[in-house]
Amino acid sequence: MKRNLLLLLSALLLAGAAASAQSVQTLDDSKYSLSAGDVTMTVDAGRGGKILSFRLGDEEILNQGRFPNSFGSTFWTSPQSEWNWPPVAEYDTKPFEASVQDGRLVLNGQKSERFGYRIRKEFSTDPKDGAFVITYTILNESGQTRKVAPWEISRVANGGLLFFEAKSVEPANNMAGLPFTFEKKGAWYVMDEAKENRKINADGTGWLAFANGKLLFIKKFQDLKAGEEAPAEAEIQIYANPGKTFVEVEEQGPYTTLEDGASVSWTVRWYLLPYDGALTPSKALLKKARRIVR
Repeated sequence: MKRNLLLLLSALLLAGAAASAQSVQTLDDSKYSLSAGDVTMTVDAGRGGKILSFRLGDEEILNQGRFPNSFGSTFWTSPQSEWNWPPVAEYDTKPFEASVQDGRLVLNGQKSERFGYRIRKEFSTDPKDGAFVITYTILNESGQTRKVAPWEISRVANGGLLFFEAKSVEPANNMAGLPFTFEKKGAWYVMDEAKENRKINADGTGWLAFANGKLLFIKKFQDLKAGEEAPAEAEIQIYANPGKTFVEVEEQGPYTTLEDGASVSWTVRWYLLPYDGALTPSKALLKKARRIVR
């Protein structure tokens, strides 16, 4: 009896290990997928370690634009004033080295010769919480002490409702602001169309959400205290590209001093749920998002 019990426990452990190993699937030479239930995330190590797709069944939440800087989800360092534009290639477009370790997809980027940072990304799932867990690490290999903040940029199609908890928003980067309303204890942006670039900064409470009529996309991250953000940056940023194209759903971590050889890690949790309700400010929708992030 005891021997049979030990064999059963061993089989269960092996099955658990096999399931963990299979949580990351190799799609081709550079693309990988992670799944939790009916939700799937696709990551391309060969294109800057970008998240190309995040979908529930066949329904996609990330923008699938054809032009550079119009699709998927990426990661940059903050403040932007340090590098201006375009994004640093080692963070945004150059290949990352990929490996699968204990059910996690681990991507290691190339060192930026200009700034001395190297980016590492780790992707995993938390099935009990229904979350996809992304940990970004900035490694300082510059030979000097530097200050930096992490910054995730996710692009969604312009057509839906974006919301979070904040008392106000401010125009950012010398651009026009966005027509947020403040009601039902939330900040709400019903996506619209304009001919100019628009962007806002906001002090949130560690989460933001986007609904498009079929899906509800929620991100959970560290709630920054006043003064923890990088200069001229913010915990939450929303950028609307001209026309009916795409909107960037962005958040940043704390502005941190790194000695040479030191690193800082920052984690964002992604959730994707079905939602076919109205795309208007709603206490019920705010409550639904809060239940996920609390």
